[in-house]
Amino acid sequence: MPQLEMGDLLDLVLQEGASDLHIPCFSPPVIRIHGEMVPLDTDPMGPEDTEYLMKSITSEANQQKLQQDGGVDFGFAFGEKARFRVSVFKAKGNIGMVLRTISNDLLTLEQIGLPPAVKDILYRPRGLVLVTGPTGSGKSTTLASMIDVLNQEKADHIITIEDPIEFYHSHKRSVVTQREVHNDVPSFAEAIRRALRQDPDSILVGEMRDLETIGAAITAAETGHLVFGTLHTTGAAETVDRIVDSFPTTQQAQIRTQLANCLICVISQLLLKRIDKKGRIAAFEIMIQTPSISALIRDGKTFRITSDIQTGAKYGMNTLDSHLMKLYNDGKISYGDLITKSRDPEGVIQKIQQDLKEKQ
Repeated sequence: MPQLEMGDLLDLVLQEGASDLHIPCFSPPVIRIHGEMVPLDTDPMGPEDTEYLMKSITSEANQQKLQQDGGVDFGFAFGEKARFRVSVFKAKGNIGMVLRTISNDLLTLEQIGLPPAVKDILYRPRGLVLVTGPTGSGKSTTLASMIDVLNQEKADHIITIEDPIEFYHSHKRSVVTQREVHNDVPSFAEAIRRALRQDPDSILVGEMRDLETIGAAITAAETGHLVFGTLHTTGAAETVDRIVDSFPTTQQAQIRTQLANCLICVISQLLLKRIDKKGRIAAFEIMIQTPSISALIRDGKTFRITSDIQTGAKYGMNTLDSHLMKLYNDGKISYGDLITKSRDPEGVIQKIQQDLKEKQ
């Protein structure tokens, strides 16, 4: 069979609007379109095929890392067409790869579906903004759009710390310094510490994955910077608990106090398949800091945050379940997704039945 070329595969990914390209050994390549895995109509690839494709886009340095560590992640520009986030790994001794599409076109916050209250937060002088959700829920896209708003509308110094860099930001009104962990700086925590000496107004931390990074991000938010970060949590209360629980018991009361002072917004998001047209749509839970929510965080009563979100519509807040209900009622998502993705499926079913009764 003719040798598959990476350029042809990536052209197909962009042509089909796929989010991911999987290159497994002993299987044809598979693309993910609107959340569904679709195998390509080609012969299965052998170990030499996957290695050939890997070498066509992976630098010598990254090939060495692959040999040493069994895996490597990096960003890769496909000409002017798009960028890809690449994960190369070994599985059963053979090479496999997953490439995620990073569009060159940044969406506006309105296109993503976020309310005006979220844009207002970007004008705060300091604090911590967290965008959370499972892998592939669009967190990077949301954060890139927020950075773009700042870049267009404020004359600031924005520092992004990523592994790898995904969206490239050109200097607009702001100066944007983008640093890649492992290439430009050894770790997230070290990059945040150094950033504080580089006169930043805003700092984006691509992943708050360890205690040191979380601590450095909170300190930066407390010392007069607007800090953006991501966590793989679902829901505002869980996000606060995850941060507090990552610290030793002796430090948890202090961290709760720091979070109560500096956490200004948590946006939890999911991406769901649309049923009204092709594509996917984001569902959000949005928590915006109020004196009441600050007190709940300080007192360790995070289980009551959800009820504050339910009654906080005037501040721009909404629960995930209320947003899912709206998307379902507007005919944009399926009943199956509404029930399986909601936090309180029984409550959602009761609400649907209640709405039906009221209509009758």
